[in-house]
Amino acid sequence: MSNLPDMPKPEVMAEQYTLQFFDGTSRVVYDTGIERPYPCGKLIVSRTDLNGVITHANDAFVEISGYQRDELIGQQQYILRHPDMPKAAYADLWNTVKAGEKWHGYVKNLCKDGSHYWVYATVVPNVRRGETVGYTSVRRQPSRRQIDAAIAQYATMA
Repeated sequence: MSNLPDMPKPEVMAEQYTLQFFDGTSRVVYDTGIERPYPCGKLIVSRTDLNGVITHANDAFVEISGYQRDELIGQQQYILRHPDMPKAAYADLWNTVKAGEKWHGYVKNLCKDGSHYWVYATVVPNVRRGETVGYTSVRRQPSRRQIDAAIAQYATMA
């Protein structure tokens, strides 16, 4: 398992958080509160292994995240975890895909520079010869109405 370094402190004003992850690791991140627009007309695609380690990142994912491809590949998918995202949302995602089912939901991701972007994500198990070998996530642009509804819902979750 890779060990995520703390996020570099942005040059703009940002709030600092220490995130605790399911595997016992933690990471200092910064949130500038600046929202990046979703890349119009593009799909953001990534794949992970069974443990959530990123094995593929398409160009749109690399571009919006602010990371270089080699900074993403081999890292846990939670490198993008925004402090506003409730743990329960990720628990639902992982419980669903580990049960072999498709998951849909709205996710607020944290970029390398402390900005963020919203996506409507579909995550599916990758099955080869009857065995799940990893997961693929395809992200689309959500509407502002959908983002606002997700913000309200996530504010009530743990």
